[in-house]
Amino acid sequence: MVIRFERTQDDIVVLTFDAPGRSVNLIDEALARALEESVTRLEEEPRPVGVVLASAKSSFVAGADLEMLLGLEDAAAAFAMAEALKRTLRRLETLGVPVVAALNGTALGGGWEVALACHYRIAVDDERVRFGLPEVTLGLLPGGGGVTRMTRMLGLQDAHPYLIEGKQVSPREALAAGLVDELVEDQAALLPRARAWIREHDEAAQPWDRPGYLLPGGSPNDPRNAGMVAVAPAMLRQKTFGNYPAPEAILSAMVEGAQVDFETASRIESRYFAEVATGRVAKNMITAFWFQLNEIKKGRSRPRDVPRRETKRLGVLGAGLMGHGIAYVSALAGMEVVLKDVSVELAEAGKARIDRLLQERVEKGRLTPDKKAEVLARIHTTGSASDMAGCDLVIEAVPENREIKAQVIAETEACLAPDAVFGSNTSTLPISGLAAYGQRPEQFVGIHFFSPVHRMRLVEIIRGRQTSDATLAKAFDYVQQIGKTPIVVNDSRGFYTSRVFMTYVNEGMAMLVEGQHPHRIEMAGRQAGMPVGPLAVSDEVNLGLAYHILEQARRDAEVEGREPPSHPGHEVLEKMVTVWKRTGKAQGAGFYEYPPEGRKYLWPQLCRLFPPRGHELTQAEMMERLMFVQALETARCYEEGVVTSVADANIGSIFGWGFAPFKGGTLQYINDYGVAAFVGRSRELARLYGARFEPPALLERMAAEGEVFL
Repeated sequence: MVIRFERTQDDIVVLTFDAPGRSVNLIDEALARALEESVTRLEEEPRPVGVVLASAKSSFVAGADLEMLLGLEDAAAAFAMAEALKRTLRRLETLGVPVVAALNGTALGGGWEVALACHYRIAVDDERVRFGLPEVTLGLLPGGGGVTRMTRMLGLQDAHPYLIEGKQVSPREALAAGLVDELVEDQAALLPRARAWIREHDEAAQPWDRPGYLLPGGSPNDPRNAGMVAVAPAMLRQKTFGNYPAPEAILSAMVEGAQVDFETASRIESRYFAEVATGRVAKNMITAFWFQLNEIKKGRSRPRDVPRRETKRLGVLGAGLMGHGIAYVSALAGMEVVLKDVSVELAEAGKARIDRLLQERVEKGRLTPDKKAEVLARIHTTGSASDMAGCDLVIEAVPENREIKAQVIAETEACLAPDAVFGSNTSTLPISGLAAYGQRPEQFVGIHFFSPVHRMRLVEIIRGRQTSDATLAKAFDYVQQIGKTPIVVNDSRGFYTSRVFMTYVNEGMAMLVEGQHPHRIEMAGRQAGMPVGPLAVSDEVNLGLAYHILEQARRDAEVEGREPPSHPGHEVLEKMVTVWKRTGKAQGAGFYEYPPEGRKYLWPQLCRLFPPRGHELTQAEMMERLMFVQALETARCYEEGVVTSVADANIGSIFGWGFAPFKGGTLQYINDYGVAAFVGRSRELARLYGARFEPPALLERMAAEGEVFL
């Protein structure tokens, strides 16, 4: 039984959501049908004094069944599904008796929409609980009345962050915002208080069903809103470049629905829901951000049959940009941290930067001063490798120089316990080569963080040729322990993320060599869905570092008897660093100028140094080149076994370097384009621009056999 129907002695009906065989209640066909049957029973039987909606799970209702939504292809069917649920909820809220939502736990998406259809919401005061409508983060629109009710409850402007940004709130924040009406201390107090409120109220109606109701903050035509309504679409388009239909559809449903009666507004919402839910963007984002991300979180890439191991004492070698960031997130997660640099003074400077990061959290109300002191007390600074003796995991974050890394690996490993694991934060140097500088290559693994460490969600774990399952599992467990998302890849130069990311920046530089205007190159990157243009991100990563890595790769190729790496963009990189001494943002001069006051701007000399050589490409052509080159390199990584999971490839591309989220990741981009069509277009690009656009044999075979990446 999905919903238990119980009439109490005081003639109050309690509807308890309890989906069999599930850990959470999801709005699927079974629950929607059970809710409709329960409402029909309420209408047909003698009317109760009131109704309470409750849950037997640890959460209230988690939201819609995303597998069901992913399978929606027909807009008419999607519209009918949304309308059916809304009819049930509308019948419930117009029943003529008080209806209370007893929120024992989290209510998101469709679960929050069910709560909104109640006249009174009581929640347990638990900081871990969250309420809201995060559909937009999955490319969707709330289709169960969420847009209509939130707009009528809060008004156009106050509802904006909850609907268009997907803002989620704690019970106390919800109480302050007027989203819930009352908090209770614990679950035991929830139902008694809900029943007491019903006994205190003979009848109840929603604000929008009462005579004289006016939209809070005024209608769209009100002078207080007219300016916002006029400019909001342009501001959204400026932010999304039209790549994300959901926020624009939500805004339209809000504004249009605010000008008509409730029932008409609900139908408007359903029409927009049907359009968005059956579109490609929603399917791409649901696949990546729900199914594939959960696949990673559940440990698909973690070695099986290896017991989980908690990291208790972490050693960090290097207190610079990356090192102090690793120490910060680890201490914040509760670990003891030994932070080492060449001197205790430099290690203390790294700890001082951690102090500032913690103080920012205190000022934002996310950490108490006492908790800050506790975190700092867990960080021990040193200039001596011998202090690493008690660490069960050590991560080196020294400069990207093989000789320096070789020295610290050998020096530190000699001090470690036999079962300790050594991790390297290198972004490009092969792990198997670095492991050779120590005595236990089976206990050596790559743990590649992204900058800034405290903000970036991804960590790339690299398995060397001799890395054991136990070592890999230890690294995976550590990454999850600090609350980040691990992907696992096999060893190669640049691994997965750095290797593919460089194709994006190199292609931008190649276009510059061709004489394409730098501003149009940058806009092409952003219009395609990347967070930053290829030239700007090159400045941020540092051109000097990129050139150093290129030179190292050239030397290694010479030693190994291979062809050195070659790309038309290398000409630009070499001249920027060696001729014009412009190495990036940190030095205040790269592809951009960075004035002390004011915003950065493109270096004016670029157009003179790289004048037009041929025809001017369209924005669409440039966008396609920038995306294809990344997707193709990912397919090569997959073909070579560098990345072995489609989920790791897609989530790694989005979280690692910001590949267009609306496309669902680099391999999903190929699925979305159509594998056969992608292969055909790749061949055309290869004829025009070179072998880097040739499709790998894997894609040729997949196109011939009608396969997709799963």
